[in-house]
Amino acid sequence: MSMLESKRRRLVHVAWITVVAIILYSTVRLLPTGTNLSHMDFRPGGSSVEFCDPANPQFMPVIAVRSPVTMTLVSAETASVGREVRVIAVLKTASGKPITPDDLLVVHTQKLHLLVIDPALSDYQHLHPQPGKNAGEWEFVFTPRRTGLYRIFADFTPAATARGLYASADLKVDALSSEGMETVPIANNRTYEENGYTFELQTTVEPWKAGRMIDLTFIVSRRDGGPVTLQPVMGAFAHLVAFDAARSGYAHLHPNEIDLTRPLDSHRPRLTFKLTIPRAGRYVIWSQVILGGREVFAPFWFEVVE
Repeated sequence: MSMLESKRRRLVHVAWITVVAIILYSTVRLLPTGTNLSHMDFRPGGSSVEFCDPANPQFMPVIAVRSPVTMTLVSAETASVGREVRVIAVLKTASGKPITPDDLLVVHTQKLHLLVIDPALSDYQHLHPQPGKNAGEWEFVFTPRRTGLYRIFADFTPAATARGLYASADLKVDALSSEGMETVPIANNRTYEENGYTFELQTTVEPWKAGRMIDLTFIVSRRDGGPVTLQPVMGAFAHLVAFDAARSGYAHLHPNEIDLTRPLDSHRPRLTFKLTIPRAGRYVIWSQVILGGREVFAPFWFEVVE
């Protein structure tokens, strides 16, 4: 066989492989994905933010940056302090298309996360709505502990883009009495105690500076020195969420220790996190863990300097 003939056959072989690859690619793209939405439905028409990058978690300016998804809150009853309220969150694309369970991916064991925070940043709740009766409706219940305009951030990942997105809306909470009306200034803290447990948030750098990566160590212990068993919550041993005083956005942090099969210290389990805060100001970080089958939230207040 001549060299020219051998080269021709190789070119024909490569051409056939290319054609088969194109056919397979086109076929896969035509297969149903379960969602009726495409990536074009999640274009905001302006600047946008995508998150969350575990290697470099950022504080996301949700209020300042337009999202391609709108969220409205509907409730048949007035939300009041200390009383459970049922709320429907309606999620739609910018073009008005409803966002259903088929349109979202499961991330951290859930399709939709709601991060609920009061004006004083002293009542944080993490909720997971369930699909409602109509397309685009997601139902949830919660019991507010403070008065004022609660801000609710939605954290989710569309199947069409596989990129994290957000939305936000406010819900007014009234007072049945004077309970929950007072705003008490809270001092900066690196430890928090509740029900015999001590929660610590340590860092090797002081003060915390805007725009610089911060390494955090989260530790849980018992005052009596007994063993501590952290149970998985949303696919991790702990979650941290940071808010600024203006509630302009948030940062959702996940530990570097992602292998749940590797045991932690039995008496002082330690988890490490990374965080970058873009602007100076006052912030709070809420930790979320499960101890003895019960969710426990612990706040840590701090200042970020220029």
